[in-house]
Amino acid sequence: MRHLLRLDDWTTDDTDAVFGLAREYEQGTGPVLDGAAAMFFPAASLRTRASFERGAALAGLQPIVFPPESLDKDEAHEDVARYLAEFVDVLVVRHPELSVLEALAAVDAAPVVNAMTSENHPCEVLADVWALTRGHDVGSLRVRFVGADGNIARAWAEASRLFGFDLLQCCPEGLAAPGVRWRDDLAGAVADADVVVTDGPGRHAAALEPYRVTVDVLALAPAGVRFAPCPPFVRGREVTADALASSAFVGHGAKRALLPVQQAVLAHCLA
Repeated sequence: MRHLLRLDDWTTDDTDAVFGLAREYEQGTGPVLDGAAAMFFPAASLRTRASFERGAALAGLQPIVFPPESLDKDEAHEDVARYLAEFVDVLVVRHPELSVLEALAAVDAAPVVNAMTSENHPCEVLADVWALTRGHDVGSLRVRFVGADGNIARAWAEASRLFGFDLLQCCPEGLAAPGVRWRDDLAGAVADADVVVTDGPGRHAAALEPYRVTVDVLALAPAGVRFAPCPPFVRGREVTADALASSAFVGHGAKRALLPVQQAVLAHCLA
């Protein structure tokens, strides 16, 4: 059974299949799915929930949405998965603990898709890679991640290991994700960037203030650089309004890729 818990578990055969399916769904020719998807989302989820619910419905799956706290009861997760598998065909789960998703997947009762944990966010980064490359020459990307260790940084690290692209994290000393190449010089980091990405600073706002991406920072990157901050972003925090108004910013339109990529992930895992 195919799950998506982390991109480290996948191969480029998986991503080739997903990107091919995403192309079909964009064209309106993706496979029609049958059944239902149990989805676990908090009330604050916007883009991921909307794209998964809408994508599932368009593809033929009935979405049945629960709050993630439904998974925090005393009931063993293996029993939750086995009971739900009597009624639904796939589980789409946003929960802080990756271990909860691992426990649901361990019994192979139904495919489990990671819709974000505190550890990673694989579907988000898959959609970004698709939006930026359309599945071509992914390994040649030079991605510069500006921000501290966190689920987005680690998801980009998983993607770089899977696709083989060049990932450099820019942040103060001690805030880099484990095993990721790092430097603390923002101007030097973006000097050869194809893509600049950011994440919210969380508890490191003061330390990351000098790493705010501005239009002047983007001007140091090569012509054609694309700026894709991870939402939700805040103007004046990790990014500035002028950076978001620049021609480098691809954020809003790029997130359109979430819909066909989420559909493709569901189809691939259900295959």
